[in-house]
Amino acid sequence: MTKLSQLKLAAVNIDGVLLNDTFSPVIYDFIVKRGGTYTADTERSIFSQPQLAAGQGMANAARMPWTAQEALKVYFEERDAYVVDHPVRLLDGAIDLVRRLRDLGLQTISYGGLGKEHFDHFLADHLDLFDGPQYVCTNDFRPGIREITTEIFDLKFDQVLFIDDVARVAEISKALNVPFIGHPSDFEHSFQPQLMAETGARYIVNDLDKIDEAMLRQIDAEAATGSVWA
Repeated sequence: MTKLSQLKLAAVNIDGVLLNDTFSPVIYDFIVKRGGTYTADTERSIFSQPQLAAGQGMANAARMPWTAQEALKVYFEERDAYVVDHPVRLLDGAIDLVRRLRDLGLQTISYGGLGKEHFDHFLADHLDLFDGPQYVCTNDFRPGIREITTEIFDLKFDQVLFIDDVARVAEISKALNVPFIGHPSDFEHSFQPQLMAETGARYIVNDLDKIDEAMLRQIDAEAATGSVWA
């Protein structure tokens, strides 16, 4: 298979791309059952934010007089209960996608807001498919596009493809002219598909199999000419 010419690395978000979304439903319930209103601005204040900022965003949206730490404690307790009946699992097509990226000559890395132990546990059988540190916890520098690209891999912004489920990552990608593919949550109350479209993201999929060789080659060609967000 002929390798891609411009792209060198694919950064694939863990929760919502490699793994199913077990965050949006819990956040929605956390807010609504306490009398809060769940809006697109609510998601903006929480998704792909550092945990303390997200915790404060949840407390504010739920109209609870809690600190960020107090809100996070309750949230993670409720998420632990949620995943008993809705287990965390690899999404269909996730590993095939990573293999497809590698077959096209790309290095691959995963990233997300939780610690590396989260990645090590759920990707334990596939660690050989990831390069460098394998996984980057971005909690201290959300969303992590600049740091992963320039500091960890010493690449240029037009050499890295980010695949994420959150529109904020699309917004930062656009600002930096970074190639981006959106895989927004299919949660019925999610605003992410709408927000990604409003950002101008041109590649939004609801099935990882749709990120095929043809799409990747097209993005590679656009990255080479600086037209990924044209």
